[in-house]
Amino acid sequence: MGLKTSQLPFETRVKQAKQDKFMQAAVAKAQDAQFDKRTAAREELGHWNEWRALGEQIRKHMIRHLPDYLEEFSLNVEKNGGHVYFAQDAAEATAYIKQIVTKKQAKKIVKSKSMVTTEIDLDQELLQLPGVSLMETDLAEFILQEDNWDEPTHIVFPTLHKNRDQIQKVFQKLGYTGSNDPKEMARFVRGYLRKYFMQADLGITGCNFAIAENGMINLVTNEGNADLTMALPQTQIVVMGMERIVPSLKEAEVLDNLLCRSAVGQKLTSYCTFSTKKLASEVDGPEDLYVVILDNGRSDALNTAFEPILQCIRCGACLNVCPVYRHLGGKGYGSIYPGPMGEVLSPILGGYEEFGELPYACSLCGACTETCPVKIPLHELILEHRKVEMDRLHLDHSFTNTLLKTVGLGTRSSILFKGALLGEHTALKPFSDQKENSVENLYPEGKVASVPRVFPKLLHGWVDVRDLAEPPKAQENFRHWYAQHKRKQKRGGKDGARAQR
Repeated sequence: MGLKTSQLPFETRVKQAKQDKFMQAAVAKAQDAQFDKRTAAREELGHWNEWRALGEQIRKHMIRHLPDYLEEFSLNVEKNGGHVYFAQDAAEATAYIKQIVTKKQAKKIVKSKSMVTTEIDLDQELLQLPGVSLMETDLAEFILQEDNWDEPTHIVFPTLHKNRDQIQKVFQKLGYTGSNDPKEMARFVRGYLRKYFMQADLGITGCNFAIAENGMINLVTNEGNADLTMALPQTQIVVMGMERIVPSLKEAEVLDNLLCRSAVGQKLTSYCTFSTKKLASEVDGPEDLYVVILDNGRSDALNTAFEPILQCIRCGACLNVCPVYRHLGGKGYGSIYPGPMGEVLSPILGGYEEFGELPYACSLCGACTETCPVKIPLHELILEHRKVEMDRLHLDHSFTNTLLKTVGLGTRSSILFKGALLGEHTALKPFSDQKENSVENLYPEGKVASVPRVFPKLLHGWVDVRDLAEPPKAQENFRHWYAQHKRKQKRGGKDGARAQR
C-alpha cells in the first residue's frame, strides 16, 4: 500500500467520502464515544495540562538530542545481542528486511499492527519472495488483509468504516459459519490465527517507544497479538521511525499514560510490554533480534517549522476531534496518515506534489492542537504548509491564483476599492435570492443554485456552502452612513459652539 493509499484525485475522494453515509455515521459515533472516554480517563489522571506539558518537554528534548539517543539506543541493542540497521528510505528498509527473511529461510511471517511498515509497503514487498506467506495478526489489520488489502480509515481503529455484516462476509470466505456477533467472530479469528502463530518462524512488529538507556522495545496493544509475535518466532524484526526514541523507562511511563488515555480512553491498554532479545534464563522470546530505524523523510522536518510533528505519539486523538475527518473519514485523505497529523506529516514524507491538497482539508478550528497530548501546534503547522505552497513554491497556477492577485490589487488601492463598493450591489445581485440586508440563513439547502459551473472554482467554494444576502446599495451601506454621521457630528459641534456664543 505504501504512504499513498489512492491514485484518485482529491476531489474525487472527497465526493466518494461524502456519499458513504455509513462511514460518516460510524466516524461520528466513534468520535462522540471517544470524547467521553478520553475526557473521563484524563480527568481520572488529574492535572492533565501538566501531564501534557511534561510529555511535550520529553518529546522536544528527544528531538533536540536525537542523534545522541539513537546512538545510545543502537549501542545498547547490540550490547544485548541484537542488530541495528539505519535505513535512509523505504527502499533500503525493505531490501534489508528481505535479506533477513531470505537468510533465515523464513516461510511463515506474522506481523502485529505497525503504521511504519504500512508506510514502506512491507507486506507486499515480502509477499514477492518465493514461498513466503504473511499474516497480519491485529484483528482490524487481519480484516483489511482478508478483504483484498482494503485501505485503513483510522490510525487506531483501521476498520472503522466497516459494519459487522461486512466483516462477517469477509470471514465467511475463510470458512466461518457463525453469526455477525462480534464476540463469536473474534473467537473464530483467535483460533484461525493461533495456527499461524505456532507455525511462524519470523515475527515483525512496530515500536511505540524505544528505550535508549537499555535498548528495550516498548509496545502498547489491546489484543496480545504483538506479545505472541515477539515471543513465539525465533526471529523478530522491529521497524520503527527514527523519532520513536525516549531516554529511559521513566519517560516511557509518562508517554504510555498519555498515549493510552488519548488513544482509547483507558488508564493503560491491556498489554504494555518491554522486550529485548531472549535472555539465557528465559523460555520464550526471539533468539535473533533486528531493529530497523527508518528516516524516510523525517529528517527533513528537523530544524524547520515542522519539527514539532516529530513529537507525535500516534494516539489518533486529533482525528477524534477533527470536524473535517468526521465527514471525510480516512480514505478521503489518500494517505495512511489521515486527519490533522496526516495533513502535516504526509507532505513532509511524500512531498507537496502528492499531498499538497491535504493542508486545505482543514477549518483551522484548533481542536486538534487543544487535544494533542504532547502539545503539537497542529493547526499552525497546517497553516505553515499553506504558506510554503503559496508563498515559496508558488504551486497554485490556476485561475484562482490570478483572481486572488486581482483582488489583492483592488483592496490595496483606495480608488479601486471604493469603485468596487459602488458596484457590489449590482455585481453580487445574481448570486443572491435573499433581498433583505440580513445574514440569516434563508437559502434552500444552504446553496446558491444560480452560479454557472463554468465560473472559477474559488467562487463556487465560497457561495456553494455559504448564504449571501443581497448587498446594500452604495447610498445605504455602512460607509455611506458613517460619512453622513460624521458630517452631522461636525455640524452639531459647530451649531453648539454658535449657541454658546
